[in-house]
Order: sequence, then structure tokens, then C-alpha cells
Amino acid sequence: MSQSRGPEPGELELAPNAPPPARARRLAQWLLRASGWQLVGAAPDVPRCVIIFAPHTSNWDFPLLLAVRFAFGRPVAYLAKSTLFRFPFARLLRSTGALAVDRSERHALVERLVAAFGERDQLWLAMSPEGTRARTDHWKSGFYHVAREAGVPLLLAFIDAERRECGLGELFELSGDMEGDMARLRAFYATKKGIRPERTSDVRLLPPSDE
Repeated sequence: MSQSRGPEPGELELAPNAPPPARARRLAQWLLRASGWQLVGAAPDVPRCVIIFAPHTSNWDFPLLLAVRFAFGRPVAYLAKSTLFRFPFARLLRSTGALAVDRSERHALVERLVAAFGERDQLWLAMSPEGTRARTDHWKSGFYHVAREAGVPLLLAFIDAERRECGLGELFELSGDMEGDMARLRAFYATKKGIRPERTSDVRLLPPSDE
């Protein structure tokens, strides 16, 4: 399945699927401890999954979750706005697993991400279901459709500023019952408090007609 080639038009250019070096993992673990955060959970032994992280309420979430990525020592790709990929940041972003995406093409993006899973034996893809630090009354549904159509589980990543914990929770197989699946996600994230808790978004999806 895996091939070594450049991206075709409409494909996503994924970074090489290599784990962070051991020294980067140790440094990330040390930085988390030194800043008062406890790393919890364990990286499951699965080749492919969609990782969702929440709650996303602060500018500090990105460096914190990047440290979590390195601390667990797994290669993880994540989505970033294409407008950020300018000198001198483009190379740094790609080196951490960032994929440049145009958010205005969200329906095509779901198809491309599903295709990326189909073409690769190993892929951990992180997505932010809230899509913004500001409070909203719903999550974006892209993560659900990608995981469901690609046939891969969700891995629940989180920040809990109240307990000063961050890390990975359960591996979650979607059932296809969207309401039931979202109820389980709501229960998991109900106890997780963001750095700016007043910005926490409602854990629900809009009906397809309202998206």
C-alpha cells in the first residue's frame, strides 16, 4: 500500500512517517514536567487512527499538544492553515507533521484524507473538532466522517487544565450511530477543563442540512 512518490494534484503531502528521535521524546517529557503538566495515558498499538484533541480554548494548546506528540514518540500528522506555510515557518511546521490545507474546501478535504488513509499502512492524523479557540455551539464533523469512511478508530487526546493533565484517553471505535457516538464523546470530555474554560465549545454536531 505505501508508496514513495510525490503528491499528485489534489493529494495531501504527508511528512515522512518516522517517529521523533529519542532525545526529542525525553526533552518533551521533561518540558511537560518542568511546566507542571502530568502526561497521562498510553499510545495504543494501532497503525492508523484519527486523533481528536479538545478542549481547544487557548493559544497555549498548540505547543502543549505538540509536546504531547513528541512525548509519546509517535509520528503524527496534523492539519494547519495553508496561510501559515510561509518563510520562515513552513519548514518548521512540516518537520512537526503539519499538513497545509485550505479550509474553504472542507468537503474535498474529507475525501483527500480518507484517500490518504487508504494509501498508507500507517497514519496517525490529529484533527481539532472545534476548529477555533473561540466558543461555538457545535463541533465540526470532518473528523467523524474521515474516521468513519476510512474505517479507523478515534483516539481521544485532551487537555485538563484544572488537574494539569494532558495526554491520551481511550481508543474509540465509531458505531455509525452519530448521536450515540457523540454522547460517548460528550461524556469523556465533560470532565476536561480547557485553559480558558469559558471558551469551551458544545460537544455536538450540526445536522447535515445545517453544516
